[in-house]
Amino acid sequence: MAILDSKGRLFGKFNILDIGAALIILLVIFGIFLFPGTTGSIAQIGVIVKPVEIDLLVRGLNVRDPQKLFEQGLTKGGKTNVIIRNEPHGSINVKSVRILPRTVLVTQPDGSLKELPDIKSNSFSTDMLVTLDGKAQITNNGPVLGPSKLKIGVPIELDGFNYNFNATVIDVRIKDKS
Repeated sequence: MAILDSKGRLFGKFNILDIGAALIILLVIFGIFLFPGTTGSIAQIGVIVKPVEIDLLVRGLNVRDPQKLFEQGLTKGGKTNVIIRNEPHGSINVKSVRILPRTVLVTQPDGSLKELPDIKSNSFSTDMLVTLDGKAQITNNGPVLGPSKLKIGVPIELDGFNYNFNATVIDVRIKDKS
């Protein structure tokens, strides 16, 4: 009896194409379960995690009563949800929230500039400096919070009970564990 007959069957029983398809399916299953890659890895050995402080600048937030926002939602010592580049990170501590005064540059008679309070500003527009306090992984490229790198200029979305707005990172400080 021949190993391969005229119809392409192995030992007269198995088609070579069926055997090839079955081998490919087994290799794919083997590859999925035994070599999952690094994207789904939960245990990360050797990762350095340190506390970080992140300063965020909020410009032109339209809110009727900023004090009510601070009393019911974004409070010092509270938590807020952070979304970086459309990737949710989870909750992070709010270290401080400070309303920045609205100012305008005014030319003086001697040609110099002086910063004065803006008396004609929109009363519903608020600028704030928010400081967040959390833990980030420290890599060669800088701190990483959740799936995203923390760098100056990165937009961050803050989400809470009665607010959802965008802010921009203006400073990242890595603190030593003491």
